[in-house]
Amino acid sequence: MEFWTGTAFMRTEDSIPVARILDEAGFDGIVVSDHMIYPRELSSPYPSPSGKPMWTPDTAWPDSWVLIGAMAAVTHRIRFTNAVYVAPARPLLEVAKQVATAAVIAEGRIALSVGAGWMREEFELMGQEFTTRGKRLDEMIEALPALWRGGWVSWTGKYYRIPELMIEPHPPRPVPIMCGGESDAALRRAARLCDGWVGSGYSWDDAVEKIRTLTALRREYGRASEPFDIMLALRETPSVDLYKRAEDIGVTAMMCSPWARSDGMSAGDSQESAADRYRASIERFAEDILARMS
Repeated sequence: MEFWTGTAFMRTEDSIPVARILDEAGFDGIVVSDHMIYPRELSSPYPSPSGKPMWTPDTAWPDSWVLIGAMAAVTHRIRFTNAVYVAPARPLLEVAKQVATAAVIAEGRIALSVGAGWMREEFELMGQEFTTRGKRLDEMIEALPALWRGGWVSWTGKYYRIPELMIEPHPPRPVPIMCGGESDAALRRAARLCDGWVGSGYSWDDAVEKIRTLTALRREYGRASEPFDIMLALRETPSVDLYKRAEDIGVTAMMCSPWARSDGMSAGDSQESAADRYRASIERFAEDILARMS
């Protein structure tokens, strides 16, 4: 079982010192969230019962690959991915270039975790077609490894036609591609095309059901024997027993927030004091959970 944590809702300036602490404490990875903007006039329904995002318009969503590059530069072993990156809201070549650059800076310590997205306004402002986002994402997942090979590369598909060119730097090793999302289309995309699936937070029963669905879909697509990562969070109280049971049903990576039950960071904290306050909860989780799991 791997243990990952995230930077969502963290002050952007705290991410760098916290990445160092997580690296030193023995965490396996950090997930970075993604949004471009929050429009004053938001008509797109968020995929939740309320139909509205749980965050306020002024919530910071730093650029995923700038932040990953910065965190990678000050760490040594911890890995990075997204939860999740709205790839089809960007041009294919831009995604290929950003991910490849981050992969080189991180010396291969990254994976790309993609989602189709839900906010039409983001797509329109970025000049990307919203209604074809799922089909374009499917093609992106196939095209990116071809564009990351190094040397002269090209791609021809229905939605993307890339003439022979070079994109340098290219990743030092293959970049795993994971898929996020809970819709039938997202789960099928993960099972059919990807190296794994990234979920969100679930009750135990809901997590079991998602894993059963993915297992059945991978069998349907003839991929049951291939390696496949499953990353999610559980809403139950953290414990060694809980995580060992999750491991037994096929979860390979657990997303957790060691500081979720702490007092949090106040707006007046300096970067140093904020990092110190994160440090206590991170080191306590490492001692209570990580050390006992290993």
